[in-house]
Amino acid sequence: MENTNNVKELVKQKYSQIALQDKEINQSSCCGSGCCSTEVYNIMADDYTTIEGYNSDADLGLGCGLPTQFAKIKKGDVIIDLGSGAGNDAFIARHETGESGKVIGIDFTPAMIERAKHNAEVRGFNNVEFRQGDIEKMPVTANAADVIVSNCVLNLVPNKEGVMNEIYRVLKPGGHFSISDIVLEGELPIQIKEAAEMYAGCVAGAIQKPVYLELIERAGFKNMIIQKDKAIVIPDDILSQYLSPAQIETFKNSGTGIRSITVYAEKPVENEKTCCGPDCCN
Repeated sequence: MENTNNVKELVKQKYSQIALQDKEINQSSCCGSGCCSTEVYNIMADDYTTIEGYNSDADLGLGCGLPTQFAKIKKGDVIIDLGSGAGNDAFIARHETGESGKVIGIDFTPAMIERAKHNAEVRGFNNVEFRQGDIEKMPVTANAADVIVSNCVLNLVPNKEGVMNEIYRVLKPGGHFSISDIVLEGELPIQIKEAAEMYAGCVAGAIQKPVYLELIERAGFKNMIIQKDKAIVIPDDILSQYLSPAQIETFKNSGTGIRSITVYAEKPVENEKTCCGPDCCN
């Protein structure tokens, strides 16, 4: 991949295209005479259909987890959904926080914002709003959210450390996040690392699992736990677009793991922060 601006433009173009399609179209990318694997950005999605608050036309078949299921949302909470897409996670969060709460979805892609706003309007969801913006610099004031959720989005952002710092800024003291994302154990082949589609599909942008968790701790979060951890297997028909049969076999035997994790962590309340000077505390 090239520079940060090129990466962001790639993501915007790809997800603008996805925003204009339905889930069934996104998941019907068959190749050859028989139907095979879906696009890489669809092979990771979990099943939302049994979760309360689910709206089928807001589900584009994206994501790599169910962060709202683990987010410990309470009635009246202010929720922010990073990379809100067509509104799927935001609407489920709304069901959890209720009429007394508020949900703010943030997405980088204008087409996604337009679709999400339409989905909210036709349902009369007056306590859900969608804002176009970069999650590296969120259009939200500090200490605004009780809970932040995100579903397979940080991999699309070059500056992951900046996003973690923004999450810390925007959460209220004592607030928490639940984020699903893709991480690595081992190294990807260079052909996959440099593939635009693999970046848009959250694979090439993945970082090592220990590094990801370290970014969370470095931002100042406490009580971090991994709520869910599952393996992601990229089918051969997708790998064959980038690797030879011999290279695919080498990759499979390399021990490299691609994993979807859902991580929870809390922003400390102000009086729990570590003292750092003689006048800070006794």
